[in-house]
Amino acid sequence: MVMVAFNMSSFVNHTHRAGRKILEPNKGYRAFHPEPLPPDPEILVDVNMQVLLSQADRELGRLDGSIQTLPNPDLFVLMYIRREAVLSSQIEGTQSSLQDVLAAEARILSPNRPQDVGEVVRYVSAMNHGLSRLEKLPILVRLIREIHEKLLAGVRGSHLTPGEVRTSQNWIGPAGCMLNEATFIPPPPHEVGNCLSDLENFIHADSGLPLLVKIGLVHAQFETIHPFLDGNGRIGRLLITLLLCEREVLQKPVLYLSYYFKKYRDEYYDHLQSIRDHGTWEDWLMFFLRGVIEVSKQATETARKILNLRESHRQAITENLGRTAANGYRILEHLYEHPIISANEAEELIGTSYTAANDLIARMTDLGILYEITGQTRNRRFQYRAYIDLFSDEDGDEGM
Repeated sequence: MVMVAFNMSSFVNHTHRAGRKILEPNKGYRAFHPEPLPPDPEILVDVNMQVLLSQADRELGRLDGSIQTLPNPDLFVLMYIRREAVLSSQIEGTQSSLQDVLAAEARILSPNRPQDVGEVVRYVSAMNHGLSRLEKLPILVRLIREIHEKLLAGVRGSHLTPGEVRTSQNWIGPAGCMLNEATFIPPPPHEVGNCLSDLENFIHADSGLPLLVKIGLVHAQFETIHPFLDGNGRIGRLLITLLLCEREVLQKPVLYLSYYFKKYRDEYYDHLQSIRDHGTWEDWLMFFLRGVIEVSKQATETARKILNLRESHRQAITENLGRTAANGYRILEHLYEHPIISANEAEELIGTSYTAANDLIARMTDLGILYEITGQTRNRRFQYRAYIDLFSDEDGDEGM
C-alpha cells in the first residue's frame, strides 16, 4: 500500500529504519546491517513527492516518444550508452572523456590518452551485455554478477574477483583511508548473500510502490550492500537503466542519470549516507526523482537536436553530392553509431574503390560534416564532430 501523507523525514529521525551498525565479533569495528526493503515505517508519498512522480513519469514518456521518432533508433543508442559510461566512471575518479573513448574504439593511438579509458570501454561492454541478456534473463543476482565480470575484465580491479560476491570486508572513505577511518562500513561478507537475496526478492515482488520509487530504493540499497570489492557504484547506476528497460518504461537505454549524480556528487553521496544514518529514504527519493526529471528533459532535447542535425546534413548531401549522394547517406547513417571513420572503412562500407571512397570523405569534409582529426597525411581519421558535441559539450570535452 502507498500512503499519501506529509513527508515526515525532515522531522522524525528513524535512526534504524535502514539498518544498524553492529560490532563484529573479534573484529573491533561496527559494520552496517541493512534492513530488507521496503522500508519500515513505509515510504510516505506526500504531495510534493506525488508532484515529482507525476512530472518524472511525464518526462520519461516524452523521452521514450522522442527516441521512437528517430529513424532507426538503435543507431543512436550507443552514443547514449557511451555517455553514461563516461559519466558514471568519472564519478569514480576516471579522467577519460567521451572523445577518449571514441578514439580508443577507433584505435587511434595517442600518448596523451588517459590510461583509464579501458575502464569506460568495459562499462559500455558491460551495459550492452546486460541489455542483451534482459531478453532472456530477468534482473537477478546472477545477471548482476555477469555484468560485473564484464565491467572489470582486463582493467583496473580485474584482480578483485570480477563477477564474484566479496568474501572480505570492504569500506568507504577518503582515498587511502584504513578501515578504522572509514566513513561507512558495508555489511560483513557473511551477510552479503542474504542481503542480495532480499534485494532480488524486492525487485520482483509486487510492493505496490510506484516504479520510480522502487528503482530509487533498489539503487540506494545496492550501494549500501556494496557486494563487490570494486565497481559497486558503476553497477548500481547501471541497474537504474536496466530496470527502466526491463519494465519497458524506456524502450531504449537513453537515460544517463550519472550526469545528475556527477553534477551533484556531494549531495548524492550525502543522501546515501543519510539513509544509513537517519533513515531518510524520502529525502533521497525526492533527490532521485528530480534527477530523473532533469536528465529526461536533457535527453529529450538531445534527441530533437539529433533529428534536426540528421535532416540538415541529409539535405546538404542531397544538394551537393549528386550521383554519390546515396553513398553519402550510407556513410552518414554509419556515423551515428560510429562517429569516427577512415577512407578504408568508407571503402568497405559503400563497396567502391579506395579512390572513390576517399574522394567522398573529402567532399563531406568540405561540407563541414566531417573533420580530419589526426593531422597526418596517411591513416587519417575523420570525426562527425557536430554529433559528438551533442553528447560531450556539457563535460567541457575538447575535440581530438
